[in-house]
Amino acid sequence: MFMIDKELLRKEPEKIRKALEKRGADTGVLDELVKMDNEWRKEKGEGDELRAERNKLGPQIAEAKKKGEDAGELIKQGEEIAKKLGEIEVKENLFEAKKRKVMLTIPNIPHESVPEGEDENGNVELRKWGEPSKKSGDVEPHYELGVRTGAIDFERGVKLGGHRFTVMKGWAAKLERALAQYMLKMAESAGYTEFGLPYMVKEECLVGTGQLPKFGGDLYQTEEEEKQDQLWLVPTAEVPLTNLHREEVLEEEKLPLKYCAFTQCFRREAGEYGRDIKGLMRQHQFGKVELVKFAKPEESYKELESLTVDAEKVLQGLELPYQVIELCTGDLGFGATKTYDLEVWIPSQDKYREISSCSNCETFQAMRANIKFRREGKNEFVHTLNGSGVAVGRCFIALVENHQEDKGIKVPKALQSYMETDWIEIK
Repeated sequence: MFMIDKELLRKEPEKIRKALEKRGADTGVLDELVKMDNEWRKEKGEGDELRAERNKLGPQIAEAKKKGEDAGELIKQGEEIAKKLGEIEVKENLFEAKKRKVMLTIPNIPHESVPEGEDENGNVELRKWGEPSKKSGDVEPHYELGVRTGAIDFERGVKLGGHRFTVMKGWAAKLERALAQYMLKMAESAGYTEFGLPYMVKEECLVGTGQLPKFGGDLYQTEEEEKQDQLWLVPTAEVPLTNLHREEVLEEEKLPLKYCAFTQCFRREAGEYGRDIKGLMRQHQFGKVELVKFAKPEESYKELESLTVDAEKVLQGLELPYQVIELCTGDLGFGATKTYDLEVWIPSQDKYREISSCSNCETFQAMRANIKFRREGKNEFVHTLNGSGVAVGRCFIALVENHQEDKGIKVPKALQSYMETDWIEIK
């Protein structure tokens, strides 16, 4: 299965090369892929010719036998063709496996509207909502306040799970749960269907959404004697939500499909060693509400805009200042063609931090997971989109710090029914 358009690969490889260069991706694999594809097509062409010859021989052999003629020479030719076909089919399968392995390492092609840039410095601020009213000297950081009040216990988190695991108690545990419930309700009101999902999935699910094979080092995997029994802990609900329709054909009239789920997410954060070591900003386990869409190709960018707005409304309801950033080509995620990041204001850090990424993957994941839709009797690959609606832990930080008063934390009106109070008293 191709993860980028095979006709584009064959007819306009330079177009793909330029797109990958914009992302700062390795273009050497493209040369390898083009070479493999040419070799595969050559072998397939020879195989097709032999199959055509074999198909002609069948009736000739039957006719000779019917007439009582000696069909030995024809049968011998058929056996030789079968032998050659067997050898070619082995080569075809090897080429196909190698080609797929290389293809899985190539990132998605950025949409033409994505700004060019080498890294996060090339990202573009689109809009802000709310005005930050607190800075680092105005608030007690969430990790100090939590420890002082006994509501956040990092030491017991380490005792139970190790570094970057945390125990929440009392008002902190209740606030975390309330935030998740509020986010799910917001998603439901925006037309998303909620799912309860496994927290462990098969390897092919992670291949389908693009986490494997490239990012295996960031994931947690079970150890089993037989490889086929191994499972992976989900790094995001995007994985099981998207794979709900793996190897399926959807009906056009049902699109777009809008799904949501709250799960715990598990990440090694292997590439982030030494970053955000204080507090809840970067944990190995964290809760998140995920939004996923399946859309028709011509509607997917409209759906990206509405998905982003859906995530924004969560922060607006919680009265949290944030900004929306469009990622440049060099900062795009592996499977995305276009991404908007929502960054919420964190007073203790005096800066905005990412709390949601909303992305259109176009057909990238659908090709890997073989998800299509039927239109006018023909099957097409669907476009998939995903975004956080939003990360619960980071939302917890933002709320505790932005709404912190002298002797407590103000509970935003939108959250009061879930917390059953308008005030968290802090002594």
